[in-house]
Order: sequence, then C-alpha cells, then structure tokens
Amino acid sequence: MKPQNMIFIMSDEHSNQTMSCSGHPMVRTPNLDALAAHGTRFTAHYTPSPICVPARASLATGLYPHQTGNWCNGTPYHGAIKGWNHRLQEQGYRVTSIGKLHYRDEADDTGFDEQIIPMHVVNGTGDVIGAVRDELPLPVRHQTKKLAEGVGAGDSTYLQYDRDILREAQTWLTEEAPKYGDQPWVLFVSFVCPHFPLVAPPEFYEMYDRDSIPLPKGQPGSGYTRHPWIEALAQCQIYDQFFTPKTRTIARAAYYGMVSFLDDNIGKLLGTLDSTGHMGDTRIVYTSDHGDNLGARGLWGKSNFYEESAGIPLIIAGDGVPAGKVSNTATNLLDSYQTILDCTGIELTDAEQAMPGKSLFDLANADDDPTRAVGGEYHAVGASSGAFMIRQGRFKYVYYVGYPPELFDLESDPEEMDNLAPKPEARDRLAGFEAILRTMFDPETIDRRAHEDQADLVEKHGGREAVLKRGGFMGTPTPGNTAEFISSN
Repeated sequence: MKPQNMIFIMSDEHSNQTMSCSGHPMVRTPNLDALAAHGTRFTAHYTPSPICVPARASLATGLYPHQTGNWCNGTPYHGAIKGWNHRLQEQGYRVTSIGKLHYRDEADDTGFDEQIIPMHVVNGTGDVIGAVRDELPLPVRHQTKKLAEGVGAGDSTYLQYDRDILREAQTWLTEEAPKYGDQPWVLFVSFVCPHFPLVAPPEFYEMYDRDSIPLPKGQPGSGYTRHPWIEALAQCQIYDQFFTPKTRTIARAAYYGMVSFLDDNIGKLLGTLDSTGHMGDTRIVYTSDHGDNLGARGLWGKSNFYEESAGIPLIIAGDGVPAGKVSNTATNLLDSYQTILDCTGIELTDAEQAMPGKSLFDLANADDDPTRAVGGEYHAVGASSGAFMIRQGRFKYVYYVGYPPELFDLESDPEEMDNLAPKPEARDRLAGFEAILRTMFDPETIDRRAHEDQADLVEKHGGREAVLKRGGFMGTPTPGNTAEFISSN
C-alpha cells in the first residue's frame, strides 16, 4: 500500500446503530453516509471495552485491557506501553492530536508531537470510585440523576468543545499540514459528541419529531427480565429512575440531534481536507470508543456488551479502499494499530504481527470472513465481575464470571431480546464459543487481577469509605472546567 497521510476521526459514545447508512430509520447522517459511499463500512465493529479509558488505551496500544492494565476510568493510559504513534515518531512522521484523549495527563509521553486542546482524566486520576467492586450491592452512582436533567435543545460545554475541536482541526489542515509534504502525517481528531449531557443544538434537535420516537425496548413492566449481571449494573448506575416516558423520548431526540451535529462537524472537517488539496493523498478512518444504551433495558451510558453499548461505527475511505462496500467481517478497535502503520508505510515487527489486530485495509479488500472472532472485556463501574464478549459471524457470546452466559443470533434477533444460552439446542455452540473465548482470555485469572489492582488503587486513595465519600462525577469536564463530585455514601 502506498504510504499516505491519515486523518483518524473519533467520536465518543456513538452507537453503530445510529447512522442512516447503518439502517437507522430516523437519524440523519448525510456526511457519514457520503463517506461510506466513498469507502467501506464495517457492520460488526466493536470496542475492546465499553468505557472510555480502557477503550482508548487499547486504541493506542493495539492490546486488550488485561494486557495493558487499564481496567477502568481510574486507571488511565500514561504511555509506558508504546503505541502506534510512538512508532510513527520513530520514523520522523508528524503525529498530532486535537480534542479528547482521556489519558493521564498532557505531560506523559503518549506518542503525540503536540496535543491541541486535549481532554484528560480528572486530576490525573479519573473515576476512582469505578474501581470499588469488592462486594454487592455495588455503590450507587447518585450523580446519575444529572443525566435526566435539562435534556433537549440547548448548549453545553461539550457542544462548545466540539466546535473548538473542529476549528483547530481546520486550522491545522490549512496552516500546518503543508509543512509536512515530504512524508506522511497522522492527525487524530477526537470529538466528544454524542456523549451526554443529552443536549443538542436547537437546529439539530428540531430535526427529530419526539412523537415519532418509540420508547426504548425492554422497559420495566414490559415483561423483559434483565440478566442478573445486568441487574446489578442497573442498581449501581440508576440513570433510568430519573426519567419519565416523556423525558426518555426527549433524551433520545437530543442524542439523535447530537449525532447529526457530529455528522455536520465531520462534513465540515472533510470539506477542509478537500479544499486544502489533501483529499487525494489522505486516507480517512471514522469510529467511536463505545456506544450508548439510550434507555434500552432501562440502561443509559455504556458498560455492557449489547449492541447499543459495544457496537461502534467504522468507515474507512481513500486510496486502495473499495468504494461503496459493506463488510460483515468482525472487527475491533484494536485493528486501528495495524491500520495506521499500514497506511503510513511502516512494516510491522514480529511482535506487532503477533498482536490481536489486523489492518482494516486488508480486511476491506477481502471477502467477508465469518470465522474471524473479535473480543472485548469489561471490569469497570457497575461490573460485579468481569464480563467478556466474543463476536464471530452472526453470533455474539457474552461470558460473565460467576454468572450464566448469554448467546445471541444477531441475524435473526438483531435486538438481542432472545438469549439462546439456556436452550438445550445451543449447548454445542456455547461450548465452541467458550473454547474461542479461552484462546483469547483467561476470564477467572483476569477478573482476579483486575479486582486486586483496583483494590490497591482504592487503598492508595484512602480506602473504600474515603473513595465513596468523595464520590463520582458526570462526565470529564472540558479543558478549563472542573468536575463536580457527588458522594456515594
């Protein structure tokens, strides 16, 4: 593959299901649709962990959370394990980030030549209360009530931040990119929308008729019974208790509006890429770190392996990428490592070839591979034990340490409302998936390690009661703002 520039665009909390090109009946994403028509869209793309810090550490390193030790939002990446951007720097390539990184702090060597208006974890420590997982019931996240407050049309620091990110990215493409014409550069542009607060600019919010938005599936009283691991999560993250049927639909309309706002920003960014003459020598990747449950099963935010939370968009475009193709091969955010090196012409070392990921350019140019399996793991807030996922072909398998598993046929049951695992006819398939799982993970050992490391972290911050008293916050504040902590005592 001819070495070229790359612009890697990332969003935060964008579910794969909420794009018009992925089949959503309401959400309008004309710019992402156009990008997909110009390139290849992957239908089965997953986060390695459905929460910000572990997912972003995995993106950086190409490794799963158990390989990096970035378990939760209280264990941020600090660059000790080198990533793809360090490899680019070794070759003398320019590597710039604009926007959210969610690493420990700007002073760490995380492989960027410059970080423009970066967002990092609060006070270099992040969400330590998410590491309190030593006993049931898990600590109640009282700050979750803020999610239901003020939903709808308006403005927020996150919307303002995304506007700033767009402006800085356009400036970089116009003023800085021309300085590096003799070698490839990589620009990592990381927006925060559609991450809550669920407030959309009025012009995008009004695009959606609230009366036409159905209530989320699996509502209390509907007859749906949550898996016991999921029930423990819901009793910790009590978001749904503060919503009414009306505010649920308003919140969903706001999320859709934020997705369209994000799409508009991406369109403007790619317009600048084109107007500066770099569209022809720059490959493009668009993805997110995880999705959002958006009220499904009474859950909001992320933190589980249902499609709403774990399935993320992936569109790649540019020279050497099939146009208008849809790939059903299972892929993972970990694949970004090999993809970026492939784009810029850096050959993989033996160690990198042995890593879990594979270049998305290779996958885009191949036939669908129903045998490829990708995984995920979760050890953060609301997890009474470690959760692990395997996606292969049409099936998804979720293994919960100490709980029964779940198995879904995503072709016949895309909404994941029929757990096949308890059915006798699924016995052989379950055994096959557990065998795949144990080639990728040692669930019980990993779960024990995560609990031990997190117990040490909690002790370092004064112990369980001190951490609960300090509490948590709703979303990392934008640069220049401070977090408001709410106690869990």
